[in-house]
Amino acid sequence: MASLRDIKNRITSTKKTSQITKAMQMVSAAKMNKAEMNARSFVPYMEKIQEVTASIALGSKDVSHPMLTSRPVKKTGYLVITSDRGLAGAYNSNVLRNVYQTIQKRHKSPDEYAIIAVGRVGRDFFKKRNMNVILDIVAVADQPAFAEIKDIASKTVGMFADETFDELYMYYSHYVSAIQQDVTEKKLLPLTDISSSTKLTSYEFEPSAEEILKVLLPQYAESLIYGALLDSKASEHAARMTAMQNATDNAKELINSLSLSYNRARQAAITQEITEIVGGAAALE
Repeated sequence: MASLRDIKNRITSTKKTSQITKAMQMVSAAKMNKAEMNARSFVPYMEKIQEVTASIALGSKDVSHPMLTSRPVKKTGYLVITSDRGLAGAYNSNVLRNVYQTIQKRHKSPDEYAIIAVGRVGRDFFKKRNMNVILDIVAVADQPAFAEIKDIASKTVGMFADETFDELYMYYSHYVSAIQQDVTEKKLLPLTDISSSTKLTSYEFEPSAEEILKVLLPQYAESLIYGALLDSKASEHAARMTAMQNATDNAKELINSLSLSYNRARQAAITQEITEIVGGAAALE
């Protein structure tokens, strides 16, 4: 049985740990609220740019663009969004497991796929397994601005245009609520399934629909990446908040259990001392 000093030291260290996890929970809660607001405020822009893009692409019969056209698939690209840090429950592992199993199922050789990793956890995961990571970005801000990720978004779209890969899938954690985040697979390029939930609008073009699409389609694809990143950040903070809350609750349960053990051990020690005193007094008589 552990001594009173050992139990007391464990109680002290567990209390300090619970203070840390409680503080991390509060920080993550504040970041989650801001990230959720950013993700939701970006939705109207995405809906409008999708409506305009769909109206131009589908409303003009003679319009063509490489980003709208499927081609024979020689190599598949995977854009995977994870975090730079752990302590977020199953947030990273769920996304990485899904991507890893998909790649193992679809491809027999590293030459058949290419990975673009956003986040240090995902980058390290793939590199440790000698998987084909062609581009990575780390240290993305908790509340990222579009300017911060425009470089990787434009490079990703440019790789498709340069035929580095012939199709691109995006994997990230979709924010549903503070307690639910779903792993999402979205085919990003080519934009063959572009559609609008609203009625297509008729536009007059100047200079032409094709010239407009040359500018609009890359911006639309980049916006999809940015929107997924905002969504993923909200999921990350929510997952970390939940994980830290669970850790704090577990620490409290452990403290209660250790306190009960400490009191029992202390009572047993006092009882033993009293017995020894009584026994000594009886011996003197």
